[in-house]
Amino acid sequence: MSVRVVVVDDHAMFRRGVIAELEATGSGVIEVVGEGEDVDTAVAAVATGRPDVVLLDVHLPGGGGVEVIRRSSTPAGGEPPRFLALSVSDAAEDVIGTIRGGARGYVTKTITGPELVSAIQRVADGDAVFSPRLAGFVLDAFAGSIDVADIDEDLDRLSEREREVMRLIARGYSYKEVAKELFISIKTVETHMSSVLRKLQLSSRHELTKWASDRRLL
Repeated sequence: MSVRVVVVDDHAMFRRGVIAELEATGSGVIEVVGEGEDVDTAVAAVATGRPDVVLLDVHLPGGGGVEVIRRSSTPAGGEPPRFLALSVSDAAEDVIGTIRGGARGYVTKTITGPELVSAIQRVADGDAVFSPRLAGFVLDAFAGSIDVADIDEDLDRLSEREREVMRLIARGYSYKEVAKELFISIKTVETHMSSVLRKLQLSSRHELTKWASDRRLL
């Protein structure tokens, strides 16, 4: 039987690309039964589509991916859906927070189509799926070597979009590359970057990279 999937992402172009890839690569294996662009539409799509797996972005308007997990109820007489995070972020606090929120796996948007189909099938079968680097974050967190509370306190000053811009800039992306990655204008990237530096009381990209590296956000 095919795995029923709901795809949730606030970037329409990316969401449609994922759906097209799943329908092509996962033909006969994956059936896309709904999609969502924010928390409310995601919860509605899960209720209507009754998927086996929800492919879920971490950062969504309306409360984020964990809020979708919290609000998605088990259908009467059926099994609850399993959640697989698909995100541009591979930061420790996002991975750990999403798993603690109830997701069964976490993969990044660098994954290939066949790898994504395989990950969805494995989650549907009850497995937990992570890339090796992300699995390390989860093990470290539950072993107590990452202080998630401290990380959260720092990042609470930033909006979700500012966090995305911050991570990419800290990794050495140019403004143009960040704009392309996040589907926003270069001027918007510059505005977010100025806000990030101000809120974190930093003065340069170099200081931002060190700040993010010290907190294991890269």
